[in-house]
Amino acid sequence: MQFYSFEFAGITDWQLKLRLFGVFWMTAFFPAFAVFLLWRLKFSSGIFLRTQKERIVPYIITMFFYWWMHYLSRNFPDQPEVLKFFYTGIFMCSVAGLLANNSYKISMHAMGAGGFVAALIFTSFHYQNTDGIAISIALLLAGFISTARLILNEHSFKEVYTGLAAGAICQLLSYYFVM
Repeated sequence: MQFYSFEFAGITDWQLKLRLFGVFWMTAFFPAFAVFLLWRLKFSSGIFLRTQKERIVPYIITMFFYWWMHYLSRNFPDQPEVLKFFYTGIFMCSVAGLLANNSYKISMHAMGAGGFVAALIFTSFHYQNTDGIAISIALLLAGFISTARLILNEHSFKEVYTGLAAGAICQLLSYYFVM
């Protein structure tokens, strides 16, 4: 945000911290807490969601929270445009993950990593500010995440590559339609 501080010109530091907290709450905490509750209430065998069947309800719950962030971002006039396409993209990615889950187990970690890399690239395009270091770090992290999923034998190459592609394509479509 320090690179794009002009996008938050009318917001005080405290309001910005509250907004960041809200984004974390809606996109990370609530979905993770929902998975934890599903596990504790014996709807799934663990928090790792190893089977396709265990992933259906968490996908739907996550879709709700991501749709809510998308909906809120559309109606806030002081919301930066890039966040609008990002929220739409992560919602689209959760829908794609749910649909792909009917056929095979797609890597959620890879979808997130691919979507994040694509979002950084499209943000750089939008502001005409190629931030090569941030994109390089994101690519490196996406590689580490994908490699870790393969080393742990949680996914096949197809599941990881499909996840990376799904995340990137959803952000591309979102950028195209929202921006």
